[in-house]
Amino acid sequence: MDWGTELWDQYDIIEKHTQSGLELVEKYVKFVKERTEIEQNYAKQLRNLSKKYNLKRIGKDEPECRLSSYQSFLEILNEMNDYAGQRELIAENMMMNICIDLTKYLQELKQERKMYLMEAKKAQQSLESTYKQLDSSKKRFEREWREAERAAQYAEKTDQDINATKADVEKAKQQAHMRAHVAEECKNDYAAQLQKYNKEQNQFYFNDMPLIFNKVQDLDERRVRKLAQGYILFSDTEKHVMPIIGKCLEGMTKAGTNVNERNDSMVVIEQNKSGFERPGDLEFEDYSQGINRASSDSSLGTPKGPLELLGKNRSKNFWLFSKKSKKFTPERIMPTVTEDFTHLPPEQRRKRLQQKLEEICKELQKEVDQSEALGKMKDVYEKNPQMGDPASLASQISQTSQSIERLKGELNKYETWLAEAGGRGDTLRYKSHTFNNNGAHDVLGPDGAHSDESAPDPSQAIYAEFDDDFEDEELTAPIGKCTAMYSFPGASEGTISMQEGEVLAVVEEDKGDGWTRVRRNNGDEGYIPTSYVTISIQQMTDI
Repeated sequence: MDWGTELWDQYDIIEKHTQSGLELVEKYVKFVKERTEIEQNYAKQLRNLSKKYNLKRIGKDEPECRLSSYQSFLEILNEMNDYAGQRELIAENMMMNICIDLTKYLQELKQERKMYLMEAKKAQQSLESTYKQLDSSKKRFEREWREAERAAQYAEKTDQDINATKADVEKAKQQAHMRAHVAEECKNDYAAQLQKYNKEQNQFYFNDMPLIFNKVQDLDERRVRKLAQGYILFSDTEKHVMPIIGKCLEGMTKAGTNVNERNDSMVVIEQNKSGFERPGDLEFEDYSQGINRASSDSSLGTPKGPLELLGKNRSKNFWLFSKKSKKFTPERIMPTVTEDFTHLPPEQRRKRLQQKLEEICKELQKEVDQSEALGKMKDVYEKNPQMGDPASLASQISQTSQSIERLKGELNKYETWLAEAGGRGDTLRYKSHTFNNNGAHDVLGPDGAHSDESAPDPSQAIYAEFDDDFEDEELTAPIGKCTAMYSFPGASEGTISMQEGEVLAVVEEDKGDGWTRVRRNNGDEGYIPTSYVTISIQQMTDI
């Protein structure tokens, strides 16, 4: 069933129905826009809430940072921030896939509907014009036929009049004949106009208008189908992000399950344990026997025990709580922060010294690696002057050597303090190097003396080296393998080309200069950019 057959006479109804359908699309677009605004405001409020309660402004050294409850709360805030991002994505996708798309489609439908209605009006105007011509010819035929009848009656009356002359009779007959002829022509014209109108009317009601109405029906059905797709997208847009939202919610749940109250208690103990011993018993001071007010040495657990901290208030009780501690002024004075951390309790002092030692060792190892890289670079410049001037590295080498000496001094100083505090003195191991007058680097032992290890082969230069050097020296056992993430042409001397996905053996790790030495299965060796590959170093064990 179609509109052209069933609704051939309902032009006004069809026009009203299609207009109402377009208004429904506009109303739905407006509805989705308001929904996107709600989502965006919701996401904005979530982000502001996450930012408001985010405790990242607290320094990493703060005690709360190591508590699982604190870390889980940060995880919840991060997950909520990601959740807000998904709400923003919902709003963005709804705006792009529904609002903008439907608005554009709606404009196309309006133009198409307007064109069809204009065609219908033109067809109707053409039919009305034909009908006017028909009506005009009909009225003319009616008028001329009446005139012909009157002329015929006058001619007959004149012919029967005995007083009329022959000329009058002949004139009246000629007039009647002329009127009859004109009436006959009007009759024929009226018949032709009637035939033309009937043909156009048949074309209008059985061909033109049904075709236009069917086109309008197709337009309306496409509108309904597009609107239905918009309804589906309204839910599918949110369904598509539900897995990610689910992961955010799972992350919040996991953050809650990761809270370990026992571990938090141990962290509090570790961070705040003073190392003091509990105070001993106070001796009885018998004033009736004239005994001097003095406390036995056995009553002091440690030289810096709580009783000694009481000062002139020794005769009073020692309270652990702040309300009672207000009586004792010495404790209320903030201690001066010292470099050796003597202002801290013994246990906390040991931890801070150990932490400081680790930081110094890492910085020292970095400087040592830098000095080794500079030494290699200088060797390359001396062997290949076209690569650069060795003298240009003198200031960097001198600065690095001074930094190493300064860090060594700090390392010894803190190791001494740690030994005094009763620590084990276990620090990070590092490889120590010095530079001779020529810029070559010699390996030093832990006591600062030169070891028997010879200086590295200059052929291990960073940026360029001769291929013959690799052929002459004995092949070094690989320490791992790497896979190329990108292709590298290896155009410079001393480098080696590689293709994306190629697997190579790692001969020498990156020394901090951004280059790694590798080898192919055929024995070709050279340097490649470290950032171009993923490296897997083999775990070596002592035999």
